[in-house]
Amino acid sequence: MRKLVWVVAALALAGCGEGKNVAGQKPQPAAVTSSAVAPAAQWDLEVRGETTQAVSDLSGWLIEHAFVPNVIKDAAGNTRILLGPFNSKAEAEARQADLSAALVRAKKQNIESLIIERNAVQ
Repeated sequence: MRKLVWVVAALALAGCGEGKNVAGQKPQPAAVTSSAVAPAAQWDLEVRGETTQAVSDLSGWLIEHAFVPNVIKDAAGNTRILLGPFNSKAEAEARQADLSAALVRAKKQNIESLIIERNAVQ
């Protein structure tokens, strides 16, 4: 019941501000540079269980503990759970430490997290 209340509250808050005049908020044009800049690397935190575990169970646990997972299928057809993207490896390492602490507090075993690098444009 408590989860239902949180979901309803989140949906209600998501609708806040509907119908407000947004004409005053005009987007600023992006500055155009003449030199080509290489895209910065981004980092993800992959979470996976050592034993077979339902993706919904693991992603549900992550959501309950304030981690926002992205469930994707890779080119090989495997389902992966990612946290991120993070702009720096240090930021990903800090989030990995938070995840490890939450796993220890919850006495969750056989779950590992790996920091992986990906290009900003995919």
